Amino acid sequence: MPIHSVDIVCGLAWGDEAKGKIVSYLIQQNQYDWVCRWSGGNNAGHTIYIKRKKYVTHIVPAGILHGIPSYIGPDCYIHIESFIKELDYLKENGFDTSKIRVSPKAHVITDDHIEQDSYYKKTQGSTGSGIAPCAKDKYGRIGLLFESIDVSLFKNHTEQICLNTTELFGSLLCEGAQGTWLDINYGNYPYVTSSTTLPYSACSLGFSHHKIRHIYGASKIYDTRVGHDPLFPDSLDNDKELLSIGHLGKELGSTTGRKRRVNWLNLDLLIQSIDLTGCTILIVSKVDILNTVNVFKLFY
Repeated sequence: MPIHSVDIVCGLAWGDEAKGKIVSYLIQQNQYDWVCRWSGGNNAGHTIYIKRKKYVTHIVPAGILHGIPSYIGPDCYIHIESFIKELDYLKENGFDTSKIRVSPKAHVITDDHIEQDSYYKKTQGSTGSGIAPCAKDKYGRIGLLFESIDVSLFKNHTEQICLNTTELFGSLLCEGAQGTWLDINYGNYPYVTSSTTLPYSACSLGFSHHKIRHIYGASKIYDTRVGHDPLFPDSLDNDKELLSIGHLGKELGSTTGRKRRVNWLNLDLLIQSIDLTGCTILIVSKVDILNTVNVFKLFY
């Protein structure tokens, strides 16, 4: 059966826009055959509550939390040890990890990549996950493909090793990692990620853009950012209203636990990201936080 429709969830800011919550909601409202991750690595994650219990995924698509076959695409970067830990975590919590598949063309993050990433961590606020050095090797055509990994490393998780390309079919939900303004091409370079975060890059999973049905764009009513970026200066940490918003909004990274710096919503950038992504449905979250603080401002 061919792919007949694709929905995409993408971030319209700097990541941490509640994409995981949106993905979880859409899975429960629609019948998807696959949930797919198209870019990035375990430097990003989704926090999802199921029956009031909190679960966090990093590289594995959130579909696995709802029993939906989940696919990690060829434009993703995988650190084997971290991936196995995540599989163990999911299995221990009762989720069927046999429904997870990885593209054989995904690239592997080595320990050398993580060591090299210490430079980016110091200078640009990288998570230090090895993504940039791995991407450098990929485009230098000297990278290590997932299909080259020794199956014995996975012990009880050998079903995730795909030596043949998985055939995606039916209805797909593609979940983005990070957001528009972390895109390698459109973000505030060099304070960006090493992936293309825009929704049309989901076509790297192996479908035509004509198959795209909806693009759900996720934003918060205020902006947040982790890592270095002149657009989020240190002076923001002295604003009591913004600090209060960050505290009430529990603005900590789902993967790294790093504190997110808060700023007022930049409406001009939000409009640009809507245009750039082709967003057809806009979802704005955390409005209740501003209601609680009772302060409503825009960045200018």
